[in-house]
Amino acid sequence: QVQLVESGGGFVQAGGSLRLSCAASGIIANINTMDWYRQAPGNQREFIARIDNGARTNYADSVKGRFTISRDSAKNTLYLQMNAMKPEDTAVYYCHAYRILDGMNYWGKGTLVTVSS
Repeated sequence: QVQLVESGGGFVQAGGSLRLSCAASGIIANINTMDWYRQAPGNQREFIARIDNGARTNYADSVKGRFTISRDSAKNTLYLQMNAMKPEDTAVYYCHAYRILDGMNYWGKGTLVTVSS
């Protein structure tokens, strides 16, 4: 089992910045990719950013150039630096991990980010 715990959410004004963290614990060996998703009220959960074991990253068009995903393997922690934030970034942000070896997906419980205009 893998446990993922997000932190760092809160209130920010438009144009501001926040950094989210996701602490991973448990059997984290062979985790291949880690991602951030978000879900705004009334919307489906959407992909935001991904980083793999080779530190390759990709982003949704909606956040490209504003958000940066990173990973500290020594601390087993995933980060999402969010800059130039917009009211439409308001959502619950979820951390996700995937392990190809057994096809397991793991999710955190989410952290709420609110961007005021």
